[in-house]
Amino acid sequence: MSRILVPTVAVETSSPEPRQDDLARAASYARAEKAPSTQKAYMSDFCIFGLWCQDRGLTLIPASPETVAAYLAFEADRGAKASTIARRLAAIRYVHAIGRHPNPTADERVKAVVRGIRRTHGTAPRRVLPATVDRLVAMVPRPNGDITALRDRALLLLGFAGAFRRSELVALDVDDVEEVPEGLRVTVRHGKTDQEARGAVVGILRGEVACPVTAVRAWLEAAGIEEGPLFRPIRRGGHVQAARLTDRSVASIVKAHAERVGLDPALFSGHSLRAGFLTSAAKRGASVFKMMASSRHRSTDTLAGYVRDQELFNDHAGSGLL
Repeated sequence: MSRILVPTVAVETSSPEPRQDDLARAASYARAEKAPSTQKAYMSDFCIFGLWCQDRGLTLIPASPETVAAYLAFEADRGAKASTIARRLAAIRYVHAIGRHPNPTADERVKAVVRGIRRTHGTAPRRVLPATVDRLVAMVPRPNGDITALRDRALLLLGFAGAFRRSELVALDVDDVEEVPEGLRVTVRHGKTDQEARGAVVGILRGEVACPVTAVRAWLEAAGIEEGPLFRPIRRGGHVQAARLTDRSVASIVKAHAERVGLDPALFSGHSLRAGFLTSAAKRGASVFKMMASSRHRSTDTLAGYVRDQELFNDHAGSGLL
C-alpha cells in the first residue's frame, strides 16, 4: 500500500506583538469612532457609575449584571430621565466592549429592569420651548455697540436662521461663513447625523426685521476677528478671547436673553433656536422636505412632529360639534 504524502506546513505557535506606535495609531482611530461630545458624555456617565460602585464596594470592571441592574434602579428612583439612564447604560456597554470584557448590559435581567423603568416612569422627553420668530425678535439684544450684545445677537440670529444644533454653531470658523448676494453660505463640516464629516452647506437668508447677515458682520468687525473660531468667550472689559465658545455657553446665552425679556429661562435651552426655526417654518406651511433641507435631518419622523403640533387644530374632527 502506497503511503499518502502530507505536505508539512510551518506553524508558528505564537505571533509577535504589534509595535507600540502602530497600536497607538490604531487606538487613535478607535477613539475617533465616537464624536468628542459623545466621548465626553460617556466618560462622565461611567465616572458616575464608578463612584456609585466605589461607595458600595462593588467591582466596576468587569461589572456584573446584578450590579448594573441595581445601579439603573437607583438612578430611576432618584428621578433620572429614561434618556439619561439609556446614556448611562451605553457608556457602561462601551467601556466594557473597548476593554474586551463581558457585556453586562446584554443580560436579560438588565434588559428587564430597563423595560420596567420605561414602563413605570415613561419615556416622553422634556420639551423645551421653541424660540419662535416673535420670541426670538424680542430676545435678541439691540446692536448698541456693546461687544457682548453684538456677539449674542449674531449667535441667536444665526443659530435660528440655520436651524443649527449648538454643537454645530460653536464649531463654526470664520472661513466657514461666506457672504453672498442672497445672504450667507455656511459650511457645516461635521454634525450629529454626519459622523463621517461629509459636510453640508446651509443657506442663510437676509432678514428685514432682524438680519443674521448684518449681525454676523457687525460682530466680526467689532471683535476684529479674521480667522479661527466664529463665536468666542468675552472677558470683563470686553476682551474677546481666542478660544472657542462651548456648547453649554450657547444654552446659557439663550436662557439669559429669555429671562431678560420676562420668559422663564428654565423652559429654554440651546435647542430652542433650532426648534424655533422648525416650529415657525411649520406654522408658515413649509413642507417637511424643505424643512429637512434646512435642518439637515435624515428622517422625516422628527420633523413630522413639528408639523403635527402646528396643525393640531386645523380641520379638527370636532369642529362645530359643541
